[in-house]
Amino acid sequence: MRIRTFRAWRPAAGLEAEIASPPYDVVDRSEAARFAGDNPKCFLRISRAEIEFPPESDAYAPSVYTRAATNWGSFVDRGWFARDAAEGLFFYRQSVGAHAQTGVVALYSVDDYERGIIKKHEKTRQKPEDDRSRHILTTGIQSGPVFLAYRDIEAMGALTAAACSAAPLCDFTAPDGVRHTVWRAPDPQAVVRAFGDVPCAYIADGHHRAAAGRRAARERAAANPGAGPDAEFNWVLAVFFPASTLRILAYNRAVKDLHGLTETQFMEQVRARFEVTPVSDPVPAKAGEVCMGLPGGWHRLRWPAPAAGADPVSVLDVSVLQDRLLAPILGIDDPRSNERIAFVGGIRGTADLERRLREGSAAVVFSVHPVGIGQLMAVADADRIMPPKSTWFEPKLRSGLIVHALD
Repeated sequence: MRIRTFRAWRPAAGLEAEIASPPYDVVDRSEAARFAGDNPKCFLRISRAEIEFPPESDAYAPSVYTRAATNWGSFVDRGWFARDAAEGLFFYRQSVGAHAQTGVVALYSVDDYERGIIKKHEKTRQKPEDDRSRHILTTGIQSGPVFLAYRDIEAMGALTAAACSAAPLCDFTAPDGVRHTVWRAPDPQAVVRAFGDVPCAYIADGHHRAAAGRRAARERAAANPGAGPDAEFNWVLAVFFPASTLRILAYNRAVKDLHGLTETQFMEQVRARFEVTPVSDPVPAKAGEVCMGLPGGWHRLRWPAPAAGADPVSVLDVSVLQDRLLAPILGIDDPRSNERIAFVGGIRGTADLERRLREGSAAVVFSVHPVGIGQLMAVADADRIMPPKSTWFEPKLRSGLIVHALD
């Protein structure tokens, strides 16, 4: 891995809690507007500037990106943000309950993204990629870091401990109960050297941000043919976490109807493909089983263990569910585009699945076991793609705590 230091833009001391916001892509437009409320400092006014327009207006209109750039300039002019005098790196810790994860905030090269040193496990969609690349190019900043994982190395443990023993630059608890703490790296070049022993990094969350960072860099490079690979716009903001510390939550499924089948007919087909057992607990106890909910109750689905050396994608629980049930029985041929399926991520848990059954917005729901970080890395190492909505990393990175300017 090649990482580098940068002159960060950061909130003025004491304003971090007011400014920092959830990532742009974990809240919809109405949720973003409610979160921002009457707080003029909320960073969603930059990352989701459409909240300052009437709800019926086009969220992707040119005026929205212009407003984002204007708001960024206003945040700077009002002294809500200041740029560090010198380049550096940062350690960023998120903690909730007994869980804590600490990563390094740094830049990676778009060349490494294109060469596969930054490894992917998801496909991106054109519209979100267009949106974020336009946002970067119009505002001139990267404000939502890419969430990366790397296989642990001993040197980073010592460097992290040393940095986090000092007084933090900021330390606050967000409304969702997640504590966010940031330290400056006392010896950034030691961190850069340590990452020379990291062969690659894996995108845990932020495939669209990574793709948009690459597109924005290539557009800037085309407009500045004399710029070299070290030009600021050729580097992308990210947080690198040791893989062993990360927490992946389940990404559950809800289907609107039984594809023309009665419940009896549906259950007959399910039993022909799975071992089915009634259960009271809707959460799978381990990988290799899925809990299926119907209005009448929950059932555990099991299937034979995969053969040794099996394809890393086909053995995922979400793949088995898709290939054995969702596609052949319920007709969910392409879960990326089929409007009969909804994905319920992470912290919403099984309570949201049961709500959908009660309200009738879903005829059947599926509670899955979380994908393991080792499974994710195996898929990426094989240059394969996971089924859509396979992983939900929690907690999420806050936007607006550390900002990278393209110039």
